[in-house]
Formats: sequence, structure tokens, C-alpha cells
Amino acid sequence: MAAALLAGVLLFASFPPRPLWFLAPVGIALLTAVLTVQPMRRRAGFGYGYLAGLGFLVPLLPWVGVYVGPLPWLALAAAEAVFVGLFGALAVHLRTLPAAPLWIAAAWSATEFARASVPFGGFPWGRLAFGQPDGVLVSLAALGGAPLVSFAVALTGTGLAALVSVVVRSNGARLDRRGAVRAAAWAALAPLAALAVWPLLRTDPADSPVVTVAAIQGSVPRLGLDFNAQRKAVLDNHVARTLELAADVRAGAVPQPDVVIWPENASDIDPLRNADAARDITAAAAAVQAPILVGTVLRNDDGTTSNSVIVWDPEAGPGEQHDKRIIQPFGEYLPYRSFFRLFSEYADRAGNFVPGDGDGAVTADGITIGVATCYEVAFDRAFSDSVDAGAQLLAVPTNNATFGDTEMTYQQLAMSRVRAVEHGRTVVVAATSGVSAIVDPDGSVQQRTPLFEPAALVAQVPLRADVTLASRLGPIPELVLCVGAVVAAGLALVRSRRQNAGPGADPAPGTAGAPAPGRFDREDL
Repeated sequence: MAAALLAGVLLFASFPPRPLWFLAPVGIALLTAVLTVQPMRRRAGFGYGYLAGLGFLVPLLPWVGVYVGPLPWLALAAAEAVFVGLFGALAVHLRTLPAAPLWIAAAWSATEFARASVPFGGFPWGRLAFGQPDGVLVSLAALGGAPLVSFAVALTGTGLAALVSVVVRSNGARLDRRGAVRAAAWAALAPLAALAVWPLLRTDPADSPVVTVAAIQGSVPRLGLDFNAQRKAVLDNHVARTLELAADVRAGAVPQPDVVIWPENASDIDPLRNADAARDITAAAAAVQAPILVGTVLRNDDGTTSNSVIVWDPEAGPGEQHDKRIIQPFGEYLPYRSFFRLFSEYADRAGNFVPGDGDGAVTADGITIGVATCYEVAFDRAFSDSVDAGAQLLAVPTNNATFGDTEMTYQQLAMSRVRAVEHGRTVVVAATSGVSAIVDPDGSVQQRTPLFEPAALVAQVPLRADVTLASRLGPIPELVLCVGAVVAAGLALVRSRRQNAGPGADPAPGTAGAPAPGRFDREDL
């Protein structure tokens, strides 16, 4: 139990802002060793996995409850830890198969896919890939996206666990050299592949056009759920910082931007309905002589709201818009509101947002920009659809003021860095209160802002038209890994049943025991 909890803590410690990405394979190795070195039942594997999930997710997610109390934070961590428990049961089930490290790593990928899909659309926060933007394995994102990076971390860890298992089984006797070599090969496969891919990330096509982008961080009057209580002040902050940028451009201190990106919630006053807000935004765009991507909240005729990003031209005014397609349950909307209001007074403060549609791409001054608003960046499909629609540049307008001075903003920046590598495009992160950043296509951070300080980032960045293998393949790598895990689980079940059905056969390691012929044991369920 202690080792399982420690494995989860090691996974947590591998995530930003700590530069300890190498702890993730160690955490997976420790958990896999707990599950496979000694025979155990699958239900015990679930229990150990669940403990590891708590050790991982409880310290990873306290930002969820920073202003609403510990109940939502602990409930979310407890619910998401179930998927790590499922991994534990699968690891026990798969431990006796040939090439077990491969199948156990695929099982981790399958449980990550499940966690990112259900319930309420899933919660991908804490995927192993999102702790790796500074690690060598991140280069594999260009081949198979975030799912391949997570699988690579898991495979490195399961290979290390297999090596430990070989040593433990030797028990001071002659070491199984062939088994040790096989285990070491599994552990080294992903890092070697990543090192081979790494040099390819740092080459820009010679014909890539270059544009100048700016990200505005206006900051907010206060943090917490009431950050927008002074909505006009938030808008004024972003207008003021844009006017300062315009003055710097006129003075020759910074180059003229081709497009300016404001964060999510920069104007929670609907500028399509409020003439004063529209006038202020137009004045800012005219001063900086560039279109602004304005993060705003639009009030719909049916009483719902949309979290939108509007391209605001200095002359033509509002143009194309991206309505956030993947909205946050229990924040932007509340499923089963009448039920959950029984547990928290904050339930009625959840929004009444509705998801948008479209491909997530907008055009500003001839530049096609893919937009993933805040929570959307955690989901693979958000930027995949944008790149398929021709996005040459990616933007993440976000509002982290509702999460205070927590690690959430650094975790989200890490996601943006992985997305940059995945699609081979510059990512511009514009946050209300930080951290805003310009991320190069290789995932390195070119510029970033401190927290809670008004700032403007200006950078010349390439526009990419070519697409990575990961962009071409889309969800296929993850589906292949999930199918592999399911097929392996089926083969392990058949293998176990055959062993148990033999006359006088001993129960196979990791099974519940030999059931009577023709009987389907509860453990098989």
C-alpha cells in the first residue's frame, strides 16, 4: 500500500512547475512492480491502483477547490482515481502474457482514453504526456500526439518494472540474462525513438512565412469566482494594455503586430449587445492597427451564454468567431443541477453555457488561427480539427483567475507545449492573470509573463502549412493502443481459462483460482 501511494506521488511530482519529468516512468515502474512481482487477484490490483490514483490526483487537483472548498476537489480526485484502479486490475490480468510490458503500457493508454471520455465528456487532466514538455519523450508527440507520449512513458516504466521482476525472481541465483535484456529493451525503446525524432522538431521549412503576433495579459482586479464582478475593469485593463502596446509600436520599441490575442473573459460584457464595450474594443484595435481576437461572453436569445472568441477588425468590427465547443462541467454548466445543489452552495453559481460547433479555426488578416479556449486544450480533438481546417498558428486564450495562485496555470501551459510539438505549430497562450506565453513549434517557451502582472508579449513566429504525422493520423494511434489492450485482455482471459480448465491444474498467477468446469467465475467478470 505504501509503495502504491508512493508511485502516485511520484507521478504527481513529475508534473510542472517541477522539472522532474523523469519521475513519471519511475512512478509507473513502481506501481507496475507492486502489481506484477508477486501474484495477486485482480480485485487487489484495482485496490493498489486506486491508492496510486489517489496519491497522484489528490495533490494534482487542489486548484479545483481553491475557492469552493475541498469537497469538489476530493470528489473529483476520488472519481478519477477509479481509472487508475482499473489499470491496476488490467496489469494483474495481463502480467503473464508474453511481452507483458507492452500490453500493460497499452492498458494505461486505454484507461487514459476512458478517463478522457467519461463521464460528462471526460477529464483528461493528468495525462502522463502533459508532464513531459521538458522531457526527451515529448518529441514523440509529433508522431502520435499526446497518447503516444503517454504510452511511451508507461512503456518505459513497465520495462523498468520487468527488469526489477527479473532480478527479484533470480533471488540471488543466476540472473536470467535473456529476460533482463528483453526487459531493458522495452525500457529503452521509447527514449531511443524519441531521441531519433528530436532533431526533426527543430527544422523550419525554408518557405515558412513569418508574422508578428502579440498576446495581451491585462490582469484582473481580484482573483476567485468573483474575478469578473468588475467586468468593465477587466475589459478596461486589456484595452489599456493594448493601447500601451500601440504606443510602443509607434515609438519603434516593438514591431507592428499582424494580430493581437486577448484572453478568455477579457470582455465579459457582450460587445455585440453593449455599444460601450464595442467602442472600446474598436478603439484598441484601431490604435494597434491590427485585428484582435477578443475572448468574450455572448448572451444568447434563449437565456444561455456562449464562451466565444471574436475576430475584431479595426475597421469592420466583429467578424468570425469561435464558440467554445468543449465546455467544463460543474463550472460552465452543471449537470443534474437539482441534485448537486444539495451538496454545495456553489452549485447555483455554475454557468449556463452551451457548446458551440465548427472546426475551431478563425481567420484574422489572412492568417488562419486554431483556437482552443482554456479547458479545450486538454482534449486532442480541439486542435486536430483546427489543423485539419488549415490552421497555421494556434492560440489558447484562457482565464486562470478563478483558480488563484495554484499550479493549474503551469499544468495548462504544459499542455499547450505538448500541443505545439504535436501539430508542429507556434502556440500563443493569452491568460487574464498569467501565465501567458509564446511557445515555439518544438515546445520550447520563447517568452512568458509572470503571474498577476499586466504584460504584452510580441514575437515573430512562423506560419506552418505542413502537418505532422500526428496531425494526419488524428485519433488512430490511441485507437490502436486501446484495441491492443482489449485484444490482449481477451487473450489473457482465454489463456487463464484454459490453464484453469486442465485436470489438476494450479491456478495461474493473477487469477482467482480454478473454477469448476463450465462455471464463469466472478473474477473473470
